[in-house]
Amino acid sequence: MPENPFAAGCAYIEGKYFPIAEARIPILDTGFTRSDVTYDVVAVWNGKFFRLEDHLKRFERGWKRLRMNPELSLAQMREILFECVRRSGLRNAYVEMIVSRGIDEEGSRDPRRFRNRFYAYAISYVWIAKPEKQESGIHLIVAEKTIRIPENAVDPTVKNFHWGDLVQGIYEAFDRGAYTVVLPDAEGNITEGPGFNVFVYHQGALLTPATGVLEGITRQTVLDLAEEQGIPAKLDRFGADVLETAEEVFISSTAGGVIPVTTVNNKPVGDGKPGKITALIRKRYWEAHDEDRWTSPVNYPNT
Repeated sequence: MPENPFAAGCAYIEGKYFPIAEARIPILDTGFTRSDVTYDVVAVWNGKFFRLEDHLKRFERGWKRLRMNPELSLAQMREILFECVRRSGLRNAYVEMIVSRGIDEEGSRDPRRFRNRFYAYAISYVWIAKPEKQESGIHLIVAEKTIRIPENAVDPTVKNFHWGDLVQGIYEAFDRGAYTVVLPDAEGNITEGPGFNVFVYHQGALLTPATGVLEGITRQTVLDLAEEQGIPAKLDRFGADVLETAEEVFISSTAGGVIPVTTVNNKPVGDGKPGKITALIRKRYWEAHDEDRWTSPVNYPNT
């Protein structure tokens, strides 16, 4: 059998499929030059997309809020995502879809004139923290030097590439000996971190920030599973003091699932080990990846 040229990943660009190492976008695309773009990421686990329709609906809401009008239908985009995974053969994959403002061939800066472009790719599954790291939990800090971009400047519910504040936060985490960071808003309320939402178990309830955050699909899955397990959960506003005194803390992301946090600002969370609520939600999260209600199987070649 010849080697699969897409084995490391497959990308869709301007109507063609490319091995991931050969994938390129035009240098003038405003998704690159101005971060005028929205995207979404969905996981494939054990050969099945997880909550694909929810990701596609959020993706569509995002590009509409940015007043974009891609030439492909949502159904066509869905089929491209499946095809990227099929060609790669990956059973556990990180699948990204992107709509960019694109390029105006005449050099105009009028966003109404631009031809919006759709890109997609599938690569091996990406982890914010590898499973072995999750067993002991990670060290999270609350940034002190950087706040999250205000939501009335950049809408956090539209997934975007505006990561300047988040990257500065990551450097602050490294400077303070931590694994990652969560940013406060201008009033000191906890928002989100680079690619994840945050949860605390505090005074008998799960809390997650109500404002200034992406409405994550994994975040919603945690809320759904908490309801299923009879665990009180709500959206709320809270500051660093709640993170530091919570019984349990974890983060949630498509890139890694439910990830225990066992140290906050150099202080242990609870007894310094992943908590019981975190462990339960984490276990149910991965079990859910094999449940028909939330999964869409990939029809791989020769299977």
